[in-house]
Amino acid sequence: MSFLGNNRGIALLVTLAIIAILIPVTLEMNRKMLSAVFSAAATRDRITLLNMASSGIEIGKAMLVKDKNDSDSDSLQEDWAESEKIIEVLQDIPFEQGTVTLTIGDELGKIQINSLVKLPNGHSFNEPQRIMWEQFLTGLMSQNELFEGLEPLTIINSVKDWLDSGDDDAITGLNGAESDYYQDLDPPYTCKNGPITHIGELALIRGITPELLNGAGGVSGLSDHITVFGVRKTADNTFTYEGKINVNTADLPTLSAILPLGSESLAQAIYDYRKDISESEYIHDLSSPTWYKKVPGMGDINIDSNLITISSDFFRIESVATLNEMKVKINTVVKREKNQKTGKWTCKVLRWETG
Repeated sequence: MSFLGNNRGIALLVTLAIIAILIPVTLEMNRKMLSAVFSAAATRDRITLLNMASSGIEIGKAMLVKDKNDSDSDSLQEDWAESEKIIEVLQDIPFEQGTVTLTIGDELGKIQINSLVKLPNGHSFNEPQRIMWEQFLTGLMSQNELFEGLEPLTIINSVKDWLDSGDDDAITGLNGAESDYYQDLDPPYTCKNGPITHIGELALIRGITPELLNGAGGVSGLSDHITVFGVRKTADNTFTYEGKINVNTADLPTLSAILPLGSESLAQAIYDYRKDISESEYIHDLSSPTWYKKVPGMGDINIDSNLITISSDFFRIESVATLNEMKVKINTVVKREKNQKTGKWTCKVLRWETG
């Protein structure tokens, strides 16, 4: 009996040991299975969200093509700029689950940074743009004490040196910067000497602080008002940036910058005039380049024709898809262009960012 009892005791201990091993193994397998299920669900939802957000981008492109076929001008009075109109279009294309929101903005309502110099050579200032830049920076810096001490001329000259095609000792003004200046930094880098392709490059340029670039203290920064897009081919197959700003879509700081010196205070009147509504209908026609002269106080004021336009073919489309507490955002910049073979307008994607 003693021997049998010992065997039974050993068997019990072995059984308990096996159970002790199986329990955590089973729990771990269960955890991994649940993790795999959740991971598969998350992957499924993300793929669905990407498709939904991409659909939003296609809807935005379709709205812009329709707008081009309907009108030669572009303004905030049009369907692509009205959130209510966009919602109506999205409701006509329902999704089984989740939602999509869409915003469209005019890139030529912003200052085209690459137009500060005369391209393609880029050796000298585009003078109307230089004047506008000085007014813009002066106005922006006056709104925030964090910008005190920053010099508009330093920034303008340094941006010009970053853009121009020469990298020699002819530094613009007394406070520009060519590669010698940047090579002495830690870490060192070289001057671009060419067009800026991403707004983040501005952080590398002398005089531009993170606060000035991104905004601070509730005041917007350069990145909210400047675009790197707007390039156009010339007759001799080179390229240039005209720098003309769409007066129909420009924001308040940009409107102030394009007005002649001393008349910046009238920017608010122009801004409000564009959106005047009576019985849900816009009152004013914005299809003439000189419509701004009808704004009270603007009759005798001329905006430099080299600075303004009333149309654009460069737009930013942002589509956000939401499903099961997950979100995917697609941010694109598109250019409307006509297909030479079919004669139909299309939207070419210039930049696509997913987040």
